[in-house]
Amino acid sequence: MMASEQQTVLDTGPQDDEEHPRPGPKGPKAAGPARRWLVPLLVVVLLGQMAVAMVTTAVQQTPTIDEPVYVATAAEYLHGQGIRYNPEHPPLGKLIVAVGVAIADPHVDTSFDGPQIDLGPHLLYESGNDPWRLMLWARLPVILLTLLFGLVVFSFTRELAGRAAGLTALALYAFSPDLVAHGSLATLDVPLAGFLLTSVWLLWRARLRPRLYVPLAGLALGAALATKMSALAAVPVVLVLAALSVWHARRNVVRVLGAVAVAAVTATAVVWASYLVVDPRLRWTSPDPLPAVHGLRGTLIDLLPFPSAYGNGMRIQFHFENYPWQGFLFGRVYTGHLWYYLPAAILVKTPLGLLALWAAGAVVVVAVRRLRPAAPYLLVPAGVLLAVAMTGSRDFGTRYTLFLPMFLTVAAGCVLALRRRWAVVATSALVLFVAVSSVRTFPYYLPYSNEAFGGPSRTHLRLHDSNVDWGQDLGRLADRLRERYPDERVWLVYKGSGAPAAYGIEASDPLKEPVADVRGLLVVSDSSVAKAKGKLAELIDGSRAVDEVGHSITIYRR
Repeated sequence: MMASEQQTVLDTGPQDDEEHPRPGPKGPKAAGPARRWLVPLLVVVLLGQMAVAMVTTAVQQTPTIDEPVYVATAAEYLHGQGIRYNPEHPPLGKLIVAVGVAIADPHVDTSFDGPQIDLGPHLLYESGNDPWRLMLWARLPVILLTLLFGLVVFSFTRELAGRAAGLTALALYAFSPDLVAHGSLATLDVPLAGFLLTSVWLLWRARLRPRLYVPLAGLALGAALATKMSALAAVPVVLVLAALSVWHARRNVVRVLGAVAVAAVTATAVVWASYLVVDPRLRWTSPDPLPAVHGLRGTLIDLLPFPSAYGNGMRIQFHFENYPWQGFLFGRVYTGHLWYYLPAAILVKTPLGLLALWAAGAVVVVAVRRLRPAAPYLLVPAGVLLAVAMTGSRDFGTRYTLFLPMFLTVAAGCVLALRRRWAVVATSALVLFVAVSSVRTFPYYLPYSNEAFGGPSRTHLRLHDSNVDWGQDLGRLADRLRERYPDERVWLVYKGSGAPAAYGIEASDPLKEPVADVRGLLVVSDSSVAKAKGKLAELIDGSRAVDEVGHSITIYRR
C-alpha cells in the first residue's frame, strides 16, 4: 500500500502530531539509503531464525498423532483415490501437504482398504518408505506457509502503525513457541489461522480498494473453509467486516450488499474447487452409517452451499463433539469439557511477555483514535473464534487457538503507535523476554510453558495431549535408550501414531504382564502418566523416575 493510501485508511478525523502522530518514522533519515535495506534485512533475519527452528524441529520429531492420516490422505489424493479417508476435514490443507509428499514420491498401496486409523502407519511403516524422509517433505509446505503468514503479520501491522511496529509484531510471531511448534507439523491448524488472518488483512485494505481486495479476501476465507470446518465460525464476522470496509469506501448500500455477495460466492467457489481437484466427478460415497445430526446443527448442514462430502464431514465432527472425551488440567483428570480449559492452557503456554503485549495492544487499538477503526478487524475475529473454541468438547490443546498469536500479535505491535519513550522501552524489553523464553525451549516447542509455570519440563504436570506429548519423541527415545540403556529390558506405554520397532525400540507392553514381572525400564508417555489408573498407576507408583525425553516421555526404573 502506498504511503498516501495508508494515511487515508488511518486518518479518521483531524489529527495533531502530538496526540495522533502519523505512522512511520519521521525525518530525512527514514528515507535515506542506509535505511532502505535495514527493514528487509531484519524481516529476513526474523523469518530465517524461525525457519531454522521449525526445520530443526521437523527433522528431529517423529510423527505426531494427527499427522500420519493427513500425510497418507494426501498421498491418496496424488494417486487419484478421491475422498476415501479423512472426510471430517476438507481437502485443501492436505493438498498443501501433498506438495511435499509428491516430492518425496512414496510408494502408495492403493489397494489398502483398512480403517482410517491404520492408513497412516501403513504408508509410513508397511509400504517400504523412509518415514523420516517422508515426514520431513510433508512438513516443509506447512513450514513455508507459516513463514508467508509471518509476512502478512508484518504487512498488516506496518500499515497500521509503521515499520517499527511491523518488525515488533513479526518478532513476536517468529518467536511464538506455539506457532513454531505447529508450523513445523503437517497439520491443519496453522494454515487455518493464517488464511483467516489473511482474509481480514485484505478486508482492511479493501477500505481503500474494495474491487480488488474483497474478492481476494473471499479467496482467503474460502481457503480457510476448505482447510478446516471450524472456519465456519468466522464466516459471519468476515462478511460483516467486508460490509464495513465497503461502506467506508463507497457509502452505498447496494455496493455493500454486492461486495458481501462477492466474498461469499468466492469463498464458496474455493471450497468446491478443493473437492473437485481431488475428485472431479464427486464420486465420494458416505460411510455407512453416518452419524445422525438433528436440530440447528442438522439445519446448518442442510443449508450449506458446499459439496455433500463437506456436510457429511461436519456430521462426523459433530459426532466427535458429542463424545465424552477425557481431559487433564492442573493435575485433575475429568470427563467432558471445562469452559475455562482453553484460557487456562493459553495462560500456561504463552510467553509472559507476549501475554502482556497482547493485553496492551488490545487496549491501544481501542484507545488510540487513529487505530480505533482497526479494532473490529483484530479483536472481534479473535474474540468470536475463542468464544466458539471454548464451547468445544475436545480439551486437547492450544492448537485450537492459533489465531490468537496471529491476530493479537498484530495488535501487540501497535503499542509502538503511542510514540512514547516508555512504550518503546517496555515493548523492547518484553519482546526480548519473549525471544529468550522461546530460544530456551529450543527444540522442544510442543511442551513449552512459560516461566510462571516452571517451563517445558513442568508442562506435563498441568496439561496433556498436544500441549506437551503428541507422540513426537519416539525417535529421541530410541536414541536415548541406545546411548544410555543399551542392555536394559524396556517396557513401553506410548501414546502416539508411530511404530516403536521402526525406530529400533525393542519393548514389551507392561499392561499385558503381571506387575511383579515388570522389571527394568518402564517408559511412559507423559499424557498416559497424567491419566494413569489401575495397573499403569500401580506400575508407576512402584517405580522411580530416572530420566525424561523431550519433556514428553518419562523413564522409570523398576
